[in-house]
Amino acid sequence: MKIKLTVILSLFALVAIGQHLDTPDNIRTKKGDLIVQPITHGTVALSWNNLTIYVDPYGGAAGFEGLADPDIILITDIHGDHLDVKTLGALNLSKAKLFVPQAVMDQLPEEIKIKATVINNGGNTDYSGIDIAAIPMYNLPEDATSRHTKGRGNGYILTMGSKKVYLSGDTEDIPEMRSLKNIDVAFICMNLPYTMDINQAASAVLEFKPGIVYPYHYRGKGGLSNVEAFKKQVNDGNSKIEVRLKNWYPNQ
Repeated sequence: MKIKLTVILSLFALVAIGQHLDTPDNIRTKKGDLIVQPITHGTVALSWNNLTIYVDPYGGAAGFEGLADPDIILITDIHGDHLDVKTLGALNLSKAKLFVPQAVMDQLPEEIKIKATVINNGGNTDYSGIDIAAIPMYNLPEDATSRHTKGRGNGYILTMGSKKVYLSGDTEDIPEMRSLKNIDVAFICMNLPYTMDINQAASAVLEFKPGIVYPYHYRGKGGLSNVEAFKKQVNDGNSKIEVRLKNWYPNQ
């Protein structure tokens, strides 16, 4: 009876998780599967080689219910949908190492700051077999009025096994993105007026040609961007690019 009760409770837990998280994707690498778990907006959890990575954890710890505690946390920028100190404080960070740009480090509370390492545009490091490279993310034109100024925040390229994963952060279709090479999986933002529209995003994707692309961070002032139209533009231009549409906004 005790075993049956445990199974039933586990099933209830899985149902509860399924209500607010989309199904994960598995992508093969030379060292096991890379598991991609959409969370919300610009937040994603990646699992690979017994490591769990949270990118821009935001929206409360409940969004990560049922997932392993993070080994690595990447934060792209200082805005509240990327640097969410309340969510960070509610997560179990006992084994977590954070990699952040200097602007983020400057705003972290002391108890989290001691777990963080600064990596700025152009920097890279190896942590537990994952190469982490920080690249620019910014708005055009480059001036002091920009919502995202060049050098403040990071996009990231992670090399895991045989796969390179690009996380755009908040950016427009900047030259540094358009010139990327050999990207296997790309997470691309598209929300006006904060980043870029679907036309810019599709144009950039068609230029750097990732194997798989996930539209994410696509909620703007006008609601959710038309990711179906983005997918059509990309596949009309290059049918070999796999556009995966996931539900990043289950409550909308």
